[in-house]
Amino acid sequence: MKAIVMLPAAVGIALSCSDTDISLVWGGSDDRYKSDDTEAIVEKRPFEYPVWKGEKACAQAFLTSETDLQGVEVEVSVLKNGRHRISAGMAEADFVEYVMADVLDTTQYGQCGFRQPGQYDSLMLADIIDIADEKDVPKNTVQPIWVSVRIPADAFPGKYSGKLTVSGDNFRKTVLPFEITVDDHTLPAPSDWKFHLDLWQNPYSVARYHNVEPWSDEHFDLMRPVMKILADAGQKSVTATILDKPWNGQTYDPFGSMVTKTRNADGTWSYDYTVFDKWVEFMEEAGIDRQINCYSMIPWSLKFDYIDGVTGKTEYIEAAPGTAAYKAYWSLFISDFAAHLRDKGWFDKTMIAMDERPLDAMQAALDIIRNVEPDFKVSLAGSFHEEIEGELYDLCIAFKESYPEDVLARRHRDDMVTTLYTCCAEAYPNMFIASPPEEAAWLMWRAFATDCDGYLRWAYNSWTESPLEDARFRQWPAGDCFLVYPEGRSSIRMEKIIEGIQDCEKARILIEEWAASGNDGMIERLEKALAKFNFEELTARGATPALEEAKSVIAGFFEYDRE
Repeated sequence: MKAIVMLPAAVGIALSCSDTDISLVWGGSDDRYKSDDTEAIVEKRPFEYPVWKGEKACAQAFLTSETDLQGVEVEVSVLKNGRHRISAGMAEADFVEYVMADVLDTTQYGQCGFRQPGQYDSLMLADIIDIADEKDVPKNTVQPIWVSVRIPADAFPGKYSGKLTVSGDNFRKTVLPFEITVDDHTLPAPSDWKFHLDLWQNPYSVARYHNVEPWSDEHFDLMRPVMKILADAGQKSVTATILDKPWNGQTYDPFGSMVTKTRNADGTWSYDYTVFDKWVEFMEEAGIDRQINCYSMIPWSLKFDYIDGVTGKTEYIEAAPGTAAYKAYWSLFISDFAAHLRDKGWFDKTMIAMDERPLDAMQAALDIIRNVEPDFKVSLAGSFHEEIEGELYDLCIAFKESYPEDVLARRHRDDMVTTLYTCCAEAYPNMFIASPPEEAAWLMWRAFATDCDGYLRWAYNSWTESPLEDARFRQWPAGDCFLVYPEGRSSIRMEKIIEGIQDCEKARILIEEWAASGNDGMIERLEKALAKFNFEELTARGATPALEEAKSVIAGFFEYDRE
């Protein structure tokens, strides 16, 4: 294998257009600047690493001007490699918008707990990848522009040239060239990625934000672009709720029950799965169809909803796991639910899912499931409990915990899902809006480096009241509740998740190739790079050094030098 030498190149262009001084330069995809800090921008080379066919590659440019710019539009040209082309339709350029966030409390590691007014400083941070066709850019402000290129699976390998163009009503068109090298490897479609991504969806948030009837045609239409981003990230699980407020209504938009349970006048029970079925079928159409995780037999408040068949009112049973009332409520439901799932052809991929529940409560729930429907799969995101680990088909533990090596090996051998998660408990690495964006990619690599199947996060789109303006929330740092914005707006954080997953998929494929060809040297180099995805290294040096070394290995660079 030959070393790939990266030659110096012009990374930006600054033009004087009429009497308007405009600067348009490439920066790093992890870079963030205060909106008025135009002097701080550092020019960098975009698309530094070769990309694979089927991969989505991203870069970021920064636009500034000494006068107000009106009607600004951005677009990416056709990419050319001799007679070969990547159409302009495979590339996008979008404005990155600022949103109100809060500063992390760096004096303590955990970030959980209610945030009192004035307790934390606030700041505007660039995060929203907008869907606007044009905008005005005030003078002396930093306007980030996010550029993404989806490489077709049948693209001809080689170096492609393209350009980012910025135009508007009151200034001359400004052009910023770039090059992107396409490697002769192919990344599978996201639906075929091995990485197990599980970001929990909140359909109720979409209905409230847009003020539409839940589960109406309009509701589903509004969810479609939001869930497309998730499907394109390789999401594996549908988040379904089988009772009201499984997390005690902690988000701005509480989760309701997708199953209506009615206790009839004669004491019998009936169940209506209409909403559940619509939701699962919608997600399957969106391309998310590997698992259905149903929350929860152990809600935080231990209150269980039902409709009184005589009055028509919603009532609640309060019962602790292991009590007679708890067993009666869940035994009847589990039996009926299993029959319904089998009828729909979903039983084998459905989990009864729990979240951060204690061992005794988990054992009580498992006893009911084993007695009523022993083939039902069970999921837990929480602490590692040796006593029940083997009964959990889908097990996810916190970032700072670790699986015993023999447990990991057995779970892989038995095709069980084994992942890790982060939440408000970690100041870093994390995906708060104030977190360094590269930490999102680092976490995907961390999962891969620890031989886990993937990553889980508790909130994909549990929006605040006005997420496009103010991401701060009463209980956790801004951004903890969501990774995307309404109407199909992605975020820098979400794009870095996708970048990290793609790199992990590439690493997995290359390891198989190197093992088949006996290239132990490259496997050893990657193993050394993976060993640096640990908390101590992250604390000492940040996320970037480990990421760059790992990316250099999978790119085929012999020398790692980023000083």
